[in-house]
Amino acid sequence: MNRRDILRFGVGAIACAAIAHPARAAPSFDRFRVPEWSRRRRFVSNGFGRIAFIDQGSGDPALFLHGYPLSGFQWRDAVEQLGLFYRCIVPDFLGLGATEAAEGQDLSAPSQAAMLIALLDALKIARVHVVANDSGGAVAQLLAAHHPDRVRTLLLTNCDTERQSPPPAMRPVIELARNGLYVKQWIEPWYASRDRARAADQFGGMCYADPANPTDEAIEMYFGPLLSSPARARQAEAHAIAQGGNALRGIAPMLARCPVPTRIVWGTADTIFEPANADFLAQAFGNSRGVRRIEKAKLFWPEERPDVIVEEADALWRGAKA
Repeated sequence: MNRRDILRFGVGAIACAAIAHPARAAPSFDRFRVPEWSRRRRFVSNGFGRIAFIDQGSGDPALFLHGYPLSGFQWRDAVEQLGLFYRCIVPDFLGLGATEAAEGQDLSAPSQAAMLIALLDALKIARVHVVANDSGGAVAQLLAAHHPDRVRTLLLTNCDTERQSPPPAMRPVIELARNGLYVKQWIEPWYASRDRARAADQFGGMCYADPANPTDEAIEMYFGPLLSSPARARQAEAHAIAQGGNALRGIAPMLARCPVPTRIVWGTADTIFEPANADFLAQAFGNSRGVRRIEKAKLFWPEERPDVIVEEADALWRGAKA
């Protein structure tokens, strides 16, 4: 059995289990994963704050960037497989997950990118493959544009683009956060009632295709830290407020010159980012490797379809060696 077969078999087994028992398979798997993920978590303290991350596997290093208001736990299933052959670095962004930002730290995308460079320096990693989703995609584009020597390849899923950053659906979140109400009116009710969080007109229904998602364990990992103290709640809201400006404005010329091989994989059922963003990104990058569309997939599809992430990442990363 070769490497590709091992990767395909691993995530295929997870996918088959989820199909057989869609309401139970993922939560059962997560109940095993949460303590292990927490046990593996490491921290680096620097001027940005206390940065939480997972460092799993060995081989060529890859950096996984999550969306808002999630954490690196979003990538758990893909990393479980890719970590067999690659070194997977999975940080929590400033103000989210287990990362605690320094007092007064700016939480905008450029600062998040600078934090990641500092993290890679601390780990003595010169270059990484980058995989990103949602607001993490904006940070990934900044890394590729301003630090192309640090990025080997870029795999972008549904995310911000220069033409849509932030997306219209993010505006109510930003406004609530500015008034100090986002955590109280949205996160707290979702955390208190997991079924409400998964309702069709709430977080789960808007961002996931499977009504069983996000799982109870994922909700705990994503929202629990944000409710752990008033300071963490303020950081979560500051992170949202920081997305109010378009951090990608004017990036087009740099992306056109960017030598980083870039692949776009886009969920077609996303109601947060417009479908046209996929082609916009593919045309923006000077070394684009094209677009793949995933039918019936919403914003956070990488969490639900780790098999696609594994397949696309492995192909892109191996191709970069050729």
